Amino acid sequence: MNLKQLSELLGLSQTTVSRALNGYPEVNEATRERVLQAVKETGYRPNKAAQRLATGKAGSIGLVMPTAPGHQSDVHFGEFLAGLGEEAVRHDFHFVIMPADPDDEVAALRRLAISGNVDALFVAYMRGHDPRLAMLKSLSMPYVVHGRSFGSEPDYPYLDIDNEGAFYDATRLLLQLGHTRFALMNGPMHLDFAIRRKNGVISALAERGLALHEDCISHALMTDEQGLLAMEHFLQLPARPTAILCASTVLALGAIRAVNQAGLRLGEDISLIAHDDVLPLLKPENFSVPLTTTRSSLRAAGVRIAQRLIGTVKQAGPFPEQELWKTELIVRASTGPAPQQL
Repeated sequence: MNLKQLSELLGLSQTTVSRALNGYPEVNEATRERVLQAVKETGYRPNKAAQRLATGKAGSIGLVMPTAPGHQSDVHFGEFLAGLGEEAVRHDFHFVIMPADPDDEVAALRRLAISGNVDALFVAYMRGHDPRLAMLKSLSMPYVVHGRSFGSEPDYPYLDIDNEGAFYDATRLLLQLGHTRFALMNGPMHLDFAIRRKNGVISALAERGLALHEDCISHALMTDEQGLLAMEHFLQLPARPTAILCASTVLALGAIRAVNQAGLRLGEDISLIAHDDVLPLLKPENFSVPLTTTRSSLRAAGVRIAQRLIGTVKQAGPFPEQELWKTELIVRASTGPAPQQL
């Protein structure tokens, strides 16, 4: 079935049907619902090329993906993309992914924006003083940032979680349990979320007159191998930390392996809190000792960013310019009172 046949079936003009399918606000809701129901019943699929000619829209969201020999991909980003894709499918939108050298990201974003192949852009893995922001602001194209850029003026559209507040609250819980020796397993130090999580820990400790020592901080890719290596280092320190904060359940997986290999008991000799991005293959409640976590879904963030971008393209707003989601602190068995010092 083509657009002409669908229009005749409904007794509407082709223009009205096309506008209903493309989310134009001047089409009333009853007509839009009628068109969508007919599409469902007939199996009609719009011709993308014709749709683009009619609307001037590509029906696509753009992403630049840094890639190079030795540049490792990240399991967390896959979950975020799953949420973005889930929402894009609902609106018959596509992804356009442009691979680029990590040192060429700014120029690659500009090339993608002017290619005519995308209607909106999103960027992730924000850095402190991120150089991509100035370029994005110069474009006449909708964009949303996943995260924020520490040290930059917060005058751009973003969705972020309260990373500093999450790790402040987690540290406060461990302090209330009597812990005084802390360690932090964090993501790469140049990334915004890692900067804010570290600041949250430092802030909570400072209120008690305590400090986070440099030899008790690890900055690395968030893999189980890095978690193992970091925990092995912490356990060899003369004043072994009893409270560990992990930026990811993936890091925690390796950290717990090191705790078990050392013959220590999680939740007794060592307390650990990890950030849970709600990765479906790594549920904190299914660990041998269930993990206390700060929780916020990466998939839900992907869905929300797609809603904002697609809604803006379809003029279906308004949407909030900036969103800061609170995390949930879920207490399980991996945290307990500080062990007695001998």
